[in-house]
Amino acid sequence: MITKRIIPCLDVKNGRVVKGVNFAGLADVSSPVSLAKYYSDNGADELVFYDITASAEGRALFSDILTEVARTVYIPLTVGGGINTVADFDRVLKCGADKVSVNSGAIANPDLIREASRIYGDQCVVLSCDIKRVDGQFRLFAKGGRVDTGLDAIEWIKRGEANGAGEIVVNSIDTDGVKKGFDIEMLKAVSDAVSVPIIASGGAGCAQDFVDLFRAIPTMDAGLAASIFHFGEVQISDLKKLLADNGIPARQVRK
Repeated sequence: MITKRIIPCLDVKNGRVVKGVNFAGLADVSSPVSLAKYYSDNGADELVFYDITASAEGRALFSDILTEVARTVYIPLTVGGGINTVADFDRVLKCGADKVSVNSGAIANPDLIREASRIYGDQCVVLSCDIKRVDGQFRLFAKGGRVDTGLDAIEWIKRGEANGAGEIVVNSIDTDGVKKGFDIEMLKAVSDAVSVPIIASGGAGCAQDFVDLFRAIPTMDAGLAASIFHFGEVQISDLKKLLADNGIPARQVRK
């Protein structure tokens, strides 16, 4: 059985890791380089680096900080923020990223996923989706959760898979930073719609939330979280032991 991945997320703004609630009220946490090294050394399966204001500010991702992070870690690194062209994919990969996450750029140019997967392979292309309930519909948001696109999120994700996205990150705006568990209803809807790997994001408040996630949706590939890891509320080694104790396969941390 394929092991479940545990993925810390670094939301980076102005060169610092930040965290908020429902994509708002951002507070400073730490240096992305030191935090990335900590996670790489302490059992994270992968790491996600988001330059969270690049798209909203209409600029390219900060490549100097990314390059330093990539040099520091020894686990797969997914990078997103301000990815609007194939040239952006190329630049980020040359900085040391293993996979590139695209969100607003794909909304502006849906062909971007197809173009990038053709050049770099679908395993390199991650479609990240910020989703919120609006009038009973799962609605896709852009610009770091600031803009309602009016698009049905499930249909958008199915289109992304068809265009060549090799992995989907589902960010629930409704549960982000609330720490009351993953958005199981939303994640089930996505899981039923596509066959590529899915990473659940938004809502983890304790280790048990990961157990509940993988039990409720056995096909879920990974759980992503930020604040519970950043502030030491959950240690990755303890989380993985809890998963194993509950019969959920996870790569254990060597002491």
